[in-house]
Amino acid sequence: MSHAGRTIPLFKVFMPESVMEPLRATLFSGYIGQGPRVEEFEGALSARLGAPHALALNSATSGLQLALRLAGVGPGDEVITTPLTCAATNWAILAQGAVPVWADVDPATGNLDPRAIESLVTPKAKAVMVVHWGGYPADLDETWSVARRHGLKVIEDAAHAFGSTYKGVHVGTQSDFGVFSFQAIKHMTTVDGGLLLARDASAYSRGKRLRWYGIDREADPTDLRCENDVEEWGWKFHMNDVAATIGLEQLKHVDRIVALHRDNAAFYDRELRNIPGVELLALRRDRESASWIHTIKVDARDEFIAVMRSRGVMTSRVHERNDKHSTVAAWRRRLPQLDAFVARMVCIPVGWWVSEDDRQFIANSIRAGW
Repeated sequence: MSHAGRTIPLFKVFMPESVMEPLRATLFSGYIGQGPRVEEFEGALSARLGAPHALALNSATSGLQLALRLAGVGPGDEVITTPLTCAATNWAILAQGAVPVWADVDPATGNLDPRAIESLVTPKAKAVMVVHWGGYPADLDETWSVARRHGLKVIEDAAHAFGSTYKGVHVGTQSDFGVFSFQAIKHMTTVDGGLLLARDASAYSRGKRLRWYGIDREADPTDLRCENDVEEWGWKFHMNDVAATIGLEQLKHVDRIVALHRDNAAFYDRELRNIPGVELLALRRDRESASWIHTIKVDARDEFIAVMRSRGVMTSRVHERNDKHSTVAAWRRRLPQLDAFVARMVCIPVGWWVSEDDRQFIANSIRAGW
């Protein structure tokens, strides 16, 4: 079995040709740093997500570290988090000098299991980091409930989840902080970039300063090129107008992109039922995934990956569980539900580039066995 001599990729960059005209205008405008296009992009994102406090950044990784700092996380503090994510999620915790406290996952979804949080709370705990794996929203109500009882901030890593909704509301907009990724292969891209949403207006104002060295760029300077007094140092985390210009054009297409991902995911959820050796992840009616990646659980997973590759279908686990890495060896703990999930999980192509013929071929390839 082969697929016309080509491989169906797991990821592909979407870039509309229409981006060239506005991009050329920005490149030759004389202003390519953080300027009017960034402000326009932030406004468009705020309106779309229903979130007034939006900060465009150079990456979601920067957004996570900024969110942790705004949440009061510093050296020696603890952040309860999932190991099943991109390393950026938890390396941001390390960058703040804090400790990742690994929580087990829900084996039905791969998301952090809110039932695991309570027993992990200590006087050093400051925040909970929630990841919407593959775009499927985590159990936010339960997480918020535990966090409120213990005075913890909740940070949503929504890097996979632009377009995902929880009880009819965009993810990332109701917790203390929400972070989105516009990295190259996401639903929409600014080449590299990210977005931080802050629920609190004061955190937003502080974050706006900290993304640019701590400088208040809205204050009237006494010298055009010299900043006023900096009360708190910050980073160079801001987005630039070139990236924002690409983002503004991408926003015109993202609804269609997300819809195609969802349609392909729904196809697999219909076609892959009741296949021996295949288990689908759980779906609940109160949330909708943006389906950035589509995860299934299979027996003999490594053999599955090899056979699918031989048939021209790219598959992968996408992210290594973070707690396996040497740099965090000191904090390893037993996570039986994660062990069981990771042993069988694999992601299959689901994106906008997967045609009806492609997805049927993928389904038939899985049905044929490995």
